[in-house]
Amino acid sequence: MTLHTEKSSVAGPAEEDGYVPSARRLERERIRRGRARRAALTAAVSMLITAVAVVLIVVNSPGWPRTRATFFDLDQARAALPAVLEGLWLNIRLLLVCGSAALCLGLLIAVARTLKGPVLMPVRVLAAAYTDFFRGLPLIISILSMVLGVPALRLQGVTTDPVILAGTALVITYSAYLAEVFRAGIEAVHPSQRAAARSLGLSGAQTLRHVVLPQAVRHVIPPLLNDMVSLQKDTSLVSIGGVVEAVYAAQIIVGKEFNFTPYVVAGLIFVALTVPMTRFTDWITARTARRRAQGGLV
Repeated sequence: MTLHTEKSSVAGPAEEDGYVPSARRLERERIRRGRARRAALTAAVSMLITAVAVVLIVVNSPGWPRTRATFFDLDQARAALPAVLEGLWLNIRLLLVCGSAALCLGLLIAVARTLKGPVLMPVRVLAAAYTDFFRGLPLIISILSMVLGVPALRLQGVTTDPVILAGTALVITYSAYLAEVFRAGIEAVHPSQRAAARSLGLSGAQTLRHVVLPQAVRHVIPPLLNDMVSLQKDTSLVSIGGVVEAVYAAQIIVGKEFNFTPYVVAGLIFVALTVPMTRFTDWITARTARRRAQGGLV
């Protein structure tokens, strides 16, 4: 009994089922792995050669010394880094708060657009008008309207803080984008899912909450994450209202030193934040595709 248990603990699924792969199959798998290794090595060498060629072309160009002094000054980069990082903390807070609010509002708008029945026609029309208007309105115009227009109204009890107003503009605009993503996910759920839920005695609201929305959200996770990546970059637009975030902090230093290295520092920091989110999105997309191909997702 002990021997059998130890054997089962180290045996693969195929051996546990009594299946032993043939020598030909093992040979094919070995050849496949060899081809994969050679392809990976070839791709790495190709990328290295291309990178070296680009670096050599740039470094040997006539204007490189001036460009290096203007855009890639290490002393300027070290001096600008603390101020840029201090401004970046505001970008991160805006991403977390505005992203969460935009997701919630976008989901509510998407649900409103998918409501059935003639009585709810006004709700559907308003939700559609909201998404059409703010998806078409440039984000910079939305921020300017909030930052400059709301204080001009002199409304009692309404904040004039440019951070809150610019963040509200981000939420309004991105909720319109996210609403369409959520709506696509809701409409992608097969009608048989709703019919099956209703046949089991679930109400319309219960069906939406327990059956439709979980599947819809699971289907649209990759595009949702892509929109979050875009929002992370667009938080820099709040500087239009005079808010000192990472890019505006770099701009202040550039205005003093007449050197563009702080812009490069801010850009590289945003890239460093964006790349992990992008790779995570790609991983989620690939995993979802594999599970759907294996029949693990509806």
